[in-house]
Amino acid sequence: MKALGIGLIGTGYMGKCHALAWNNVSTVFGDVERPRLVHLAEANGELAVARAKEFGFAKATANWRDLLADPEVDVISVTTPNQFHAEMAIAALEAGKHVWCEKPMATDLGDAERMLAAQRASGKVAVMGYNYIQNPVMRHIRSLIDEGAIGTVNHVRIEMDEDFMADPQALFYWKSEASSGYGALDDFAVHPLSLLWSLFGHVEAVIAALAKPYADRPTKEGGRRAVENHDIASVLMRLPGSISGVLMANRAAWGRKGRIALQIYGSTGSILYDQERMNEFQLYKTDGRATEQGFSTILTAPHHKPYDRFVPAPGHGLGFNDLKVIECRELMAAIAGKPSRAIDFVDGLRIEKSVHAMARSHREQRWVEVDAG
Repeated sequence: MKALGIGLIGTGYMGKCHALAWNNVSTVFGDVERPRLVHLAEANGELAVARAKEFGFAKATANWRDLLADPEVDVISVTTPNQFHAEMAIAALEAGKHVWCEKPMATDLGDAERMLAAQRASGKVAVMGYNYIQNPVMRHIRSLIDEGAIGTVNHVRIEMDEDFMADPQALFYWKSEASSGYGALDDFAVHPLSLLWSLFGHVEAVIAALAKPYADRPTKEGGRRAVENHDIASVLMRLPGSISGVLMANRAAWGRKGRIALQIYGSTGSILYDQERMNEFQLYKTDGRATEQGFSTILTAPHHKPYDRFVPAPGHGLGFNDLKVIECRELMAAIAGKPSRAIDFVDGLRIEKSVHAMARSHREQRWVEVDAG
């Protein structure tokens, strides 16, 4: 079988992350053909040439549509700002390419629905960039829940906080534009939603409140521009099995760098996890003597698959880019017709519907059922 030919649109932080994954997936896993890095697109032509050399791509272009016409490209990674995802993913699918699209699917629900329709019409594989669910810790937590290690789960809290928009004097940029989406919800809270999906299934109903810590921001021209979306979201949720849930997201939380704090409470125990300490989790179980009960810290190790593909001993730890390599392997499995843990466009759309239900709930100040279709 011919090795997959890869096209990459966008060479920023996530573009480099995808490039690292495509470069490393064969080395790490050994059971897949090494992808061919064929064609890279970046809006600036000079930068495209430089990035192609750095990332290992054979060709570079300033026109992303050149990738659609390239017969050597089988898969296209879409790593551009949120508002461009739909157009690029749909065009790639219509051109007969598989798609690996960064989150969120789109800033408009109708566009997300068209993305799924394009995938179905093409028959190609299309998955989303939700690499946090690929953490071996998450896979093991799911196993513990399925085994009943903490009994029947009754309540879940999940928080995502970072401080990249905490400074009120930080310049206005595209993430505060309405065209980029709702802000904390679809730029941010989709990651916690992906974890909830991987552990419990999709959200069933929500009531949400959104907030803007700063009404406007300075511009590089010396003026000020109104912030057009919300940096803070607080949501009550109903999850499958009548599990109550709380989701909180804040892009303006000083001191938080990459925090996704997950608390799962069951009838016979609890599980705690924090993305800032992504190679460990805490487990509390009520069995045994009360005098010795307490939270145990479990470090990921080779027996937490596929940690063993990266390092041979516990305590060394995986990183964000390693999770992207795992996600890349899951995409390749889906393309090969094998079972995959990647979030496809079907479930990606359901996450988008949760986000839009939250935004609607905020506007209408009421509980909103999430469309399960």
